Amino acid sequence: MIHVVAEGETLYSIAERYQVSEERVRYDNQIEDPVDLVPGQALLILIPEIVHVVQAGESLYGIAEDYGTTVLALLRNNPYLDTRAYLIPGEAIVISYEEKGTRDAVVGGYAYPYIREDILREALLYLSELMIFSYGFNTLGDLIAPDDEWLIQEALNYGVAPIMVLTPIYEGRFNNYLVNQVVENPSVAENLIDQILQTVEAKGYAGVDVDFEYILPEDREGYAAFIRDLTERMNAQGYRVSVALAPKTSAEQRGVLYEGMDYRLLGEYANWVFLMTYEWGYTYGPPMAVAPIPSVRRILDYAVTEIPPEKISMGIPNYGYDWPLPFERGTTRAASIGNPEAVALAAANDVEIQFDSEAQAPYFYYVDSGVTHVVWFEDMRSISAKFSLVEEYNFRGMGYWNLMRPFRANWLLLHSRFSIRRE
Repeated sequence: MIHVVAEGETLYSIAERYQVSEERVRYDNQIEDPVDLVPGQALLILIPEIVHVVQAGESLYGIAEDYGTTVLALLRNNPYLDTRAYLIPGEAIVISYEEKGTRDAVVGGYAYPYIREDILREALLYLSELMIFSYGFNTLGDLIAPDDEWLIQEALNYGVAPIMVLTPIYEGRFNNYLVNQVVENPSVAENLIDQILQTVEAKGYAGVDVDFEYILPEDREGYAAFIRDLTERMNAQGYRVSVALAPKTSAEQRGVLYEGMDYRLLGEYANWVFLMTYEWGYTYGPPMAVAPIPSVRRILDYAVTEIPPEKISMGIPNYGYDWPLPFERGTTRAASIGNPEAVALAAANDVEIQFDSEAQAPYFYYVDSGVTHVVWFEDMRSISAKFSLVEEYNFRGMGYWNLMRPFRANWLLLHSRFSIRRE
């Protein structure tokens, strides 16, 4: 259930309306202060079907056995239990909710090595794959490794597949010269593939996700051939390969992001692909939703003409932007903002959250030091709309860019809509 807060409603009145725990609604939606509800705010309301009251001496393992479920399922229903090593006699834990989707999905998410441990661990409860961002390489094809060991170990501890992310990033930017070196020099490509194989085997990775951007048009076929060779070598050793794809609407779409990517060939050669269906609203762009549904749908409509849906994971943004107004192209710079953080900002400024029914995204205006700002972000309604696309197109699943900010209600909604598949 998604409840949109009306003027005058309180956390208590909303909990009473649905006959659920006020504290649990507050926890699920990351509400720091219960008086800070905002008109227009979308709340996730989960209705318990079976609740267990903990008795002295009980353990999660024993409770899971008694109800024919798993410890992981209990933790997904009650994620706060993962932060402590004990149960409290008399506390109520949810065994199951009234609504539970059965459609399975593979769920991935990208994380940098400096992610907060608490944010990572909560996300890992609901992930199939952790995409560790990122490995670079030099002009000889030698890998440049991040500080990834602790992320790999955390993923394995939670039964999540760690995936190496490979990028041609140099000094903070995607460098198409590095891509060209791989495409034009077989020895460089072979060395790079050899080092990838050695690294995934030594560190326990399950595969590699290749995120090459700004590929030169003349390297289009050569890049696809590199993915073909990489996949053949990786699959022969039991590892998988995915490719991140810029959001195209046609095979011949012009632009530096698009011309070097051949959806058909990359979809054929990789084990699966990740569609970067976000960043319509971006740091230097005009204010708008990060992933407006009509724009996303145009990408999906084209993608399924080139790539089987079961090989596609749809990108979902886990952030929003805050723009000062008026917007001036080349001058205005938006600040990235987390989704619960955006709601807290609306509360602090006592403004109502609006919802764009076409874009299927929330937004609001506020004034700071005489400057008007507009914020576009994600909430339960916009996330639910994206989940519906995954279901409609029958995709493999979805992937989050990125996991660096907390968004607990998203994970709980995901768990209620899908059966999360781990491969």
